[in-house]
Amino acid sequence: MNLQSFRESAWNGLWRQNTGLVQLLGLCPILAVSTSVVNAASLGLATVVVMAVSNFAVASLRNFIPYEIRIPVFILIIAALTTVVDLSFNAYFHDLYLVLGIFIPLIVTNCIVLARVEAFAAKNDPVSSTVDGVMMGLGLVCLLAVLGGLRELVGNGTLLSGIEMVFPGLSAISLFGPDYPGFLIGILPPGAFFALGCLIALSNLIRSRAARHKTAAPHPTVPTPATDQPASAA
Repeated sequence: MNLQSFRESAWNGLWRQNTGLVQLLGLCPILAVSTSVVNAASLGLATVVVMAVSNFAVASLRNFIPYEIRIPVFILIIAALTTVVDLSFNAYFHDLYLVLGIFIPLIVTNCIVLARVEAFAAKNDPVSSTVDGVMMGLGLVCLLAVLGGLRELVGNGTLLSGIEMVFPGLSAISLFGPDYPGFLIGILPPGAFFALGCLIALSNLIRSRAARHKTAAPHPTVPTPATDQPASAA
């Protein structure tokens, strides 16, 4: 995998084909867990691990998997990796594990993971597939972190609430002071739809302006070489 391919995969995963903003995949965990930055980013990082390793495994085994049963095999691989992540969360981040609840096991059914395995990993080499899984996952993490930050800030006036579950001794940052009354809809399900809709609209606005700017940009003119004309007879 060369540098150009790496840049292409990174740009696709983080922006051009962002799974949440563009493809609108995996909306259930995106909307349900994004009540805070910590919850959202934690689930996103768990998804990154599953995507990267499952892409690598499928790309390595793609020549040995019969085409007719590829989907069940893909799901079994994803389920095994998700089980490892689920047990790891339970062992090392038990409080966070209790907060995320069923959404860690539900990574198995997340269409983001299966879509990249089927569309990319089953047709490419292991290194490219691993990079694709990492970048697509990081695009999801970025969206989840921004969405969680917006909802947490509007709903509670804080950032990084629950960080003590990951790093004991740290505490949330209160931006609006203890007198902030909070805005309940920010941390309720309707707030998730409103916030995600605003982010998608902002993304579409940026893309449309970039497209108009690219179209309106003057194209450099290439001078045509002069051709020698035959001298006319006197």
